Amino acid sequence: MNYSPLFLSLKVASIATFIVFIFGVFLARVVSRNEFPGKNVIESIILLPMVLPPTVVGFGLLFLFGKNGPIGSLLLDWFDFQIVFTWIGAVIASVVVSFPLMYQSASAAFRNFDLNVENAALTMGASKWKVFWTISFPLAFPGLLAGIVLTFARALGEFGATLMLAGYIPNKTDTIPIAIYFAVESGKTEIATTWVIIIVLLGFSSIMWLNWWTKRNILKFSANTND
Repeated sequence: MNYSPLFLSLKVASIATFIVFIFGVFLARVVSRNEFPGKNVIESIILLPMVLPPTVVGFGLLFLFGKNGPIGSLLLDWFDFQIVFTWIGAVIASVVVSFPLMYQSASAAFRNFDLNVENAALTMGASKWKVFWTISFPLAFPGLLAGIVLTFARALGEFGATLMLAGYIPNKTDTIPIAIYFAVESGKTEIATTWVIIIVLLGFSSIMWLNWWTKRNILKFSANTND
């Protein structure tokens, strides 16, 4: 059995999660802590991939990154490189589809602690950068961790947008969900079943670990509070 879909899926999901975490935390921090005209519109755009069919998201990405698209044509003309039918296309699709999960988790995490803690540190002379890393980030970390796990699981299972943008090229763009689809299409039920079991176990173990970590830290916090 060829295990390239497993390694490719893990690579795509890991890279996508890293990108989504960096930009998701930054954007959630800026938007959640500030009020400005058009905020609701921006947040609606950010969360839109969550409610759109994956094929619609994939079509939009194909329009942008295709050979004749605004971004795809520039990449082709300037760097002689195309996103379509590459594993990078799978990463982009996973980033776009899973970004709302990280954004929502990060926004909730930054809203769930008292702003007075940050303000007190600022009035004592600490820089905003130091306040973020020493106060805001640690306090928001449980929510951010939940976003990371959910983002990874979502990126691991992404199918529709990935198929539209990256296509199906064995050993190149065949992530686990795509491998399952084409195994079923080819009548290879045993291979499809194996991949289904693997991706279910990966997703299940991720959620189980997150639940264990959350309960463990809640109990630890309660114990420290009682002491």
